[in-house]
Amino acid sequence: MSTAAAYAVPDLAAHVVQAASSSPWAFFSYFLDNRARTLDWLWAHTWLSVVPVLVGLVLALPLGWLARRYSFVYPPMMSITGVLYTVPSIALFVLIPPLLGLDPLSPLQVPIALSLYSTALLVRVVADGLAAVPQETIQAATAIGFRPVNRFFKVELPIAVPVITAGLRVAIVANVSIVAVAGTIGMTNLGLLFDEGFKLSVDTPYYPPIVLGIVLCVLLALLLDAFVVALDRALTPWRRAVGR
Repeated sequence: MSTAAAYAVPDLAAHVVQAASSSPWAFFSYFLDNRARTLDWLWAHTWLSVVPVLVGLVLALPLGWLARRYSFVYPPMMSITGVLYTVPSIALFVLIPPLLGLDPLSPLQVPIALSLYSTALLVRVVADGLAAVPQETIQAATAIGFRPVNRFFKVELPIAVPVITAGLRVAIVANVSIVAVAGTIGMTNLGLLFDEGFKLSVDTPYYPPIVLGIVLCVLLALLLDAFVVALDRALTPWRRAVGR
């Protein structure tokens, strides 16, 4: 066997292995062999994507109201939340434990970081949504006897729902992608599929776990986005009536 042929045989074998690992059956077989832990990771990923957004919304509602109600609060609050949202996720994951006195591998560091991201994004959304409520509507609600708190929950907030749900869609989809980054620090989620794929690609690329992780993240983002759209429709029936 010539020298060229001797080098060609390993290269051909590597291409055969790579092609086999890239086939649809390889992805399906990998999922079947690892479906239990993959579904566990999917559930953890869903929890980490949704709960911080809910926490962020609860925090953003009063902060957004303050920014809308008092004009001098708006600029500094938007500056602070804007800077916070630009901090890289992996850096925030690492900074949270020492700042809060948590264990470096605490399961709370990722939810806390994502809650901060969600709050930073949603504060501006809530403030802008409330600012979009017509003053005539607020004055009419006040004239017929609505107290400030009742007016907020029964008049201003419902009218601001379309703007807020648009922000929720962005926050949830962003969280789905950011959560995957947490797999690099060992947190249980779909990001572990990417980590496993890279570890198994020492000699030749091994794509099944990587592609499976991408597909599941995209599907999860689409499903959560569809849920928020359905929630928006359910909370704003008056928009459908106006559109008729």
